[in-house]
Amino acid sequence: MLKKLVSFLLSLMIIVSIIPMKGYAEENGELDVKAPSALLMDYETGKVLYEKNSHDIRPCASITKVMTLCLIFEAIEAGKIGYDTIVTTSPFAAAMGGSDIWLVEGEQMSVNDLIKAIVVVSANDAAVAMAECVSGSESAFVEEMNRKASELGMNDTTFKNCNGLDEEGHLTSAYDVALMSRELMKHEDIYNYTSIWLDYIRDGATQLVNTNKLLKTYDGITGLKTGTTSQAGACISATAQRDGLNLIAVVLGDENTSDRFNDAATLLNYGFANFSSVTPKAPTENVSSVEVLKGMKSEADVKCDISGKFLMKKGTEENITSEIKLKEDVEAPVEKGQELGRIIYKTDDGVLGEFPIVSVEEIVKINFKDVMALLFVSFVSN
Repeated sequence: MLKKLVSFLLSLMIIVSIIPMKGYAEENGELDVKAPSALLMDYETGKVLYEKNSHDIRPCASITKVMTLCLIFEAIEAGKIGYDTIVTTSPFAAAMGGSDIWLVEGEQMSVNDLIKAIVVVSANDAAVAMAECVSGSESAFVEEMNRKASELGMNDTTFKNCNGLDEEGHLTSAYDVALMSRELMKHEDIYNYTSIWLDYIRDGATQLVNTNKLLKTYDGITGLKTGTTSQAGACISATAQRDGLNLIAVVLGDENTSDRFNDAATLLNYGFANFSSVTPKAPTENVSSVEVLKGMKSEADVKCDISGKFLMKKGTEENITSEIKLKEDVEAPVEKGQELGRIIYKTDDGVLGEFPIVSVEEIVKINFKDVMALLFVSFVSN
């Protein structure tokens, strides 16, 4: 009987040991991610939390439209176009294949509805129509896409079109997709579209259902873009937010859409389970002024703007300490905004971040003429 019990317990231990804990790092640092290339990034800091072949150069299908949308929102915010601008469909845009909204030559549609079609159903024809609206032609728009990619440090990327249809040389990486996704997220209006599950255009004649099924299944999902082609496989850049932590999960090359969504959820689960976003607190020590030598004022009032957030391993949030390094005095002249010290936030692992302490005013150097003027004013007033 005892031998049977021992044998049963040993078998149970072996079974438990091989069951994967989905969403958590295994001993070798890997997650249960089927995609050949994946990455998890923190939006606030840009820190990579997990990666798997993240610089492998691959096609990314309609995730290409993340960059297309970046340039569209830049044009809107610059006043070049508006959401109510009417776009006329060219023969070239109408001829796009793959996922589309069946635009016909000469058909007119608002920028708002075209963005909706790009985001919700990944419409290739709508993407080309908007590219032509912004830059005059798709080729000119693609040049801008590559310029923007270079500006963002997307060194693995070359764009050949604005919609992600398979084309030789149209390539990127999971890391670069995260970079451009982070850039798109700066345009907060994007969430007005990525949050849409079901909508209509053409006065209700055309129904749009979001290709991002995580909108219905994942708590905190905010976007961002799916993509699927024969060469790229099933891809997604998934964004989600919980308790102030904003994450970007990129999956490239899955065999099917089910694996794509499962992989994205696994990455996001790992991030939310293991990290937190912490807003730094102002130090308890009062910092108000610095002595000024040889100035028309003896003290310079100072301030420190503490902004941003720190990415922390969960359970270490209480280990943050702050240190104030402030000059005892400074010689005039003092410029407004001149750095006079720093507040440094640390943990046992090192420095988390630093914020400058600056003068809120200009203080000129004392001179004989100014002193005499002050004495005269003082004498007259008395």
